[in-house]
Amino acid sequence: MLIGPGGVGKGTIARKLVERDGHLWLSRSWTTRPRRSTEDGSEYHFVERTQFESAIDEDQFLEWAEFHGNLYGTPTPQAPEDSDVLLEIEVQGAEQILQKTPDAVVILILAPSMADLEERLRSRGDQEDHVAMRLSSTPRELAKGRELASYVVVNDELERASGEIISILEGLRLRRRNPPEKD
Repeated sequence: MLIGPGGVGKGTIARKLVERDGHLWLSRSWTTRPRRSTEDGSEYHFVERTQFESAIDEDQFLEWAEFHGNLYGTPTPQAPEDSDVLLEIEVQGAEQILQKTPDAVVILILAPSMADLEERLRSRGDQEDHVAMRLSSTPRELAKGRELASYVVVNDELERASGEIISILEGLRLRRRNPPEKD
């Protein structure tokens, strides 16, 4: 799971990881928020609130949460065989998944600084009130994210950050293939 405050680059990193690693399958989350002018529509499955709420009622989500007035959720994954599922989700969603799957791996993505985070939020087309709302929730998200995270990666440069995550994944896969012997 990739988690972190809005604007840290989770989506960009997730797409880069899938591009670089043929064993990763990216789950596409649903949201009720409007599509940004900078988005092409592949970032989320954009739906109306009523459709999202019906999917909740039908237990179609692995996790879901309301965040800043919008619903976000991960449908129960239908990944191809021999694929590792990659989730790009909010901190609340990571908490829900860890309750169900305690051995899931959480990678907290950070911006290099709060100033960088603020600039990223503005550059993706967020309105000023949304930027302020996101920045006000960032300290809570970071504190909870640090509690949940198995790893922390600073997204200071896309190639370096995605390479670091690929190395983490390779190490995890190696351990999965060759588990340590018990005494």
